[in-house]
Parts: sequence; C-alpha cells; structure tokens
Amino acid sequence: MTTDGQRWLWYLAKLLEGVGMVVVLVGLMMSVGFGFDGESLKSQTYEAWGLVWGGGMFVVGWIMERILGTR
Repeated sequence: MTTDGQRWLWYLAKLLEGVGMVVVLVGLMMSVGFGFDGESLKSQTYEAWGLVWGGGMFVVGWIMERILGTR
C-alpha cells in the first residue's frame, strides 16, 4: 500500500468483510430464534437473507483486497 487512496480502500474492504460476518451472524441468530418459536419458514427466510447479504458483502471486501494486492 503506497497511497492514501489504497489505504482507504483497504479499510473499506476490511469494513465490508467485518460487517458481512456480523450480518451473517445476526441472520443466524434470528433464524434460531424463529426456529425455537416453531416458525420454520420465517426461520429459513432470515437465514437465507443473512447468508446472501452478509456473504455478498464479505466477498466484495475480499475481492477488493485481492485487487489491491494486500491478500
């Protein structure tokens, strides 16, 4: 990393990875909660959306790191 622009993009990539993992975790926790309440379809919906959005953010951050050459 040589420029401030690259450093800023690296921080953004790390932020996306971290937020993505949190979104996956929140989706999983909501899924478990609804599953215990007997609402299986709602449980699966929250789990799927958590994986789609959280996984998507994580992958975008990971790809940004690869492009920057820091990973």
